[in-house]
Amino acid sequence: MTTSSPSRTSPTSCGSKDQHASVVAVDLGGTTIKAARLDRQGGVAEILRRPTPVQQGPQAVVDAVTAVARALVRPHTTAVGLCAPGLVNSTTGIVHFAANLGFRDVALAPAVQEQLTVPVTLQHDVRAACLAELRLGHGAGVDELLVVVLGTGLAAGIVTGGRIVHGAQGIAGEFGHIPVFADGEPCTCGQQGCVEAYAAAGALVRRYRAAGGVANGAEDVLARLGDHEVAQRIWAEGMNALGRALVTSTVLLDHQLIVLAGGMTGAGTHLLEPVRRTLRDGLAWRSAPRVRISPLGANAGLFGAALHALETIEPAGSTQQLPFAALPRIS
Repeated sequence: MTTSSPSRTSPTSCGSKDQHASVVAVDLGGTTIKAARLDRQGGVAEILRRPTPVQQGPQAVVDAVTAVARALVRPHTTAVGLCAPGLVNSTTGIVHFAANLGFRDVALAPAVQEQLTVPVTLQHDVRAACLAELRLGHGAGVDELLVVVLGTGLAAGIVTGGRIVHGAQGIAGEFGHIPVFADGEPCTCGQQGCVEAYAAAGALVRRYRAAGGVANGAEDVLARLGDHEVAQRIWAEGMNALGRALVTSTVLLDHQLIVLAGGMTGAGTHLLEPVRRTLRDGLAWRSAPRVRISPLGANAGLFGAALHALETIEPAGSTQQLPFAALPRIS
């Protein structure tokens, strides 16, 4: 985490109870930078979306994040919370590696901090989503929780004993690389048969195209489930893989609740029903944990980035000061 004291010209401090105070959240993705300014009543005051200029190099991406954050900061803003994929050190604010961003040892939070007069924090995007679910979503009050974010890839946030697990190297939650099929399809990680190679949005599209289908996104595969046998097969195989990975995770960690989050959750029952069935059938000697879809949808990372910023700079009661009560959807 990287922080500095707010400028003397700022009318509020980090601990201010000013009802006009706000926090800016920035969710850095491989294709899109999504950002919002959130007020203390939980309202979304302003939203910005910008393409991520990955092809222009890491510095261009850092500059784009900085520009978006600067555009949203106001005199009453008390913090900026960033979240990003990859190997993220939330203490130093460095992204050590993120393949889809072209990042290697990029000091993201310090670079943004240099251009602003409020504290800047950084969290892993999936752990940010997990934090949001734990504080604001179905995970509230749950001590043993798994939050699986379904997008172009797959990853998970793990909560045990009410605390988010980081792991020895800070990379706990690489759910997408649980092997589910021996000698299965190759994964980009170098392994074979990973759940991500079947159930991620990118994998669904890739496998559907390889079977002769035409799709630009996973939603196109979903739209054909009613009348196209190939789409049905590809989708079924993906959901089976996801359910199998959840069996492995459940046996290992004994989840109380599993929450599915991210863009693919718009599939609703087409996602929930086969996953619940595979999970139930794969647990011969114990009951299956509950599986629910996050109420935060694709906004979980933004809410989590904001919460992480507040809980870092205002550890006492920060969640109550900015409740996000309305849980608005950010399109």
